[in-house]
Amino acid sequence: MEELLQKLIIKNRELTQKGEVASYIPALAKANPQNLGICVTDLDGNIYKAGDYDKKFTLQSISKTISLMLALMDNGEEKVFERVGMEPTGDPFNSIVKLETIRPSKPLNPMINAGAIAVTSMIKGENADEKFERLLNLFRKITGNKELEIDSEIYLSEKKTGDRNRAMAYFMRDVGIIEGNVEEILDVYFRQCSIKVDCIDIAKIGLFLANKGVVPDTKEKITTEHIARVVKTFMVTCGMYNASGEFAIKVGIPAKSGVGGGILGVVPHKMGIGVYGPALDKKGNSIGGYGVLRDLSNELNLSIF
Repeated sequence: MEELLQKLIIKNRELTQKGEVASYIPALAKANPQNLGICVTDLDGNIYKAGDYDKKFTLQSISKTISLMLALMDNGEEKVFERVGMEPTGDPFNSIVKLETIRPSKPLNPMINAGAIAVTSMIKGENADEKFERLLNLFRKITGNKELEIDSEIYLSEKKTGDRNRAMAYFMRDVGIIEGNVEEILDVYFRQCSIKVDCIDIAKIGLFLANKGVVPDTKEKITTEHIARVVKTFMVTCGMYNASGEFAIKVGIPAKSGVGGGILGVVPHKMGIGVYGPALDKKGNSIGGYGVLRDLSNELNLSIF
């Protein structure tokens, strides 16, 4: 397996020259666009790695999978989906257009920024610190990595430049989608996006979802099979932003990307995949990571369709 992964990294590294690192969050612009790595972990306990798999990067939108899971555990489906829809948008992840033009004015799904901010607002806790600690501890349990922390530089950079997210959040409070202190809600959101991981951590999140909400290493059941299935379904329909349909055809597995360059992949009942390549395509997905996942899916016939 590691020979295959190495071959796919070498083959797709040239794709990184066609992408660009995210720069709208200034601290993200420091990433090396040529980095490309992958980790695959399976239910037999094997961990296969290749390329720049140990480079640290921030979760960004990959965090939306577990924040959705926690909000569903805290509130139940009915309450969450009263405020956030279930449909793909066809728009960029940070678009504000449909918030104002559709009725009722609620985000179309939990994987775009507006929807994820609304989801984060529903995580229970006395204050921003308690809400974030609950979320961070979930990530630590799922990955088995007690050292997970935020990247302070990325967090402060996001907080300083997150005006579009602020605009969406204040609009949503105005129309009753979110309640409470907007700045506190955004602080939790910026922190969850800034959790620092590597490909192994991401692969273990994928394996947890592949294993129906049970951490394979500890056998701890963290969420229900149903909630895990809801999260994976959103990954298929909305996880790769407005390239989700194309990704479903070409790769065919539940996946969630982040502008930090990571992609989380899930092969149900089999494996979790973590990919890192900070050079992004025009839709905000890792261009090299997409290529590696496409080739891996074709080689191993991973598509769920």
